Amino acid sequence: MKNQDINIRDPFVIVVDDKYYMYGTRGENFGQKTGGFDVYVSTDLENWSEPIECFNSEKYNMNSNVNWAPEVHKYKDSYYMFATFTKPNGLRGTYILKSDTPLGEFKPHSKGAVTPEEWECLDGTFYIDKNNKPFIVFCHEHTQIIDGTICYAELNDDLTATVGEVVTMFAGSEPFYIKKAPDDGHFVTDGPFMFRSETNELFMLWSTFINHQYAECLVKFNDGELNMNFTHLSPLIDDDGGHGMIFKDDEKLYLTFHSPNQNGFERPRFIEIEDIGDNIVLKKTKKF
Repeated sequence: MKNQDINIRDPFVIVVDDKYYMYGTRGENFGQKTGGFDVYVSTDLENWSEPIECFNSEKYNMNSNVNWAPEVHKYKDSYYMFATFTKPNGLRGTYILKSDTPLGEFKPHSKGAVTPEEWECLDGTFYIDKNNKPFIVFCHEHTQIIDGTICYAELNDDLTATVGEVVTMFAGSEPFYIKKAPDDGHFVTDGPFMFRSETNELFMLWSTFINHQYAECLVKFNDGELNMNFTHLSPLIDDDGGHGMIFKDDEKLYLTFHSPNQNGFERPRFIEIEDIGDNIVLKKTKKF
């Protein structure tokens, strides 16, 4: 399969033994009962395997209208998938699944959702701080609070639950490039992803809408750690692409994201980026 043949949202890539493993939200029937998640395998980011099902949500009675944004992170010799599902109370939340291999099968691991029970949340991502403490960074949805926010909380060591209080970092209306409220008055926050640069700077990708276009935005933590001391930088993409992440192979650093943000037409995109220490910039060469 070629990139243009793969209809997924929220692409997420890890590199294991010189192979690329790509996960994502099934684009077909997005917002309905999609049945779980697939992984695609490649050696060149251009030619991919057929989809390999790595989690079947029907098997675990989790095939609600939300099976979204799977991320896979290696932690303590296992692979953990952070993904969004509908909770028994009807609200969305991030659950953590586990597998011994990047191909799966992933199985439920956390004690239900690890985001607050009475909150509508999505797009949890994983971060380990300099003291090796694990955290989840996630979105409190605009669907519940109008002005969506990005939050974080510490996880316990085995990634089954959070410990301590949730910290709200910022609301979707706060960045300097958000000039006015959208037509419906809702400020979207989507897809946080943490990235540490070669010079030990800490950044966070996240997505929203700017002038009605889906966008990939960037935050820099001023002292190199996850806390409230951060700066909003100029968006990386503001022309209908977003919910991205950064990955590195032996030679290059890439940003992957989906575009366009239109159901049925989403495709994974790959752009080479450059880590310049105090910022992240797109290179002119695009890889689609």
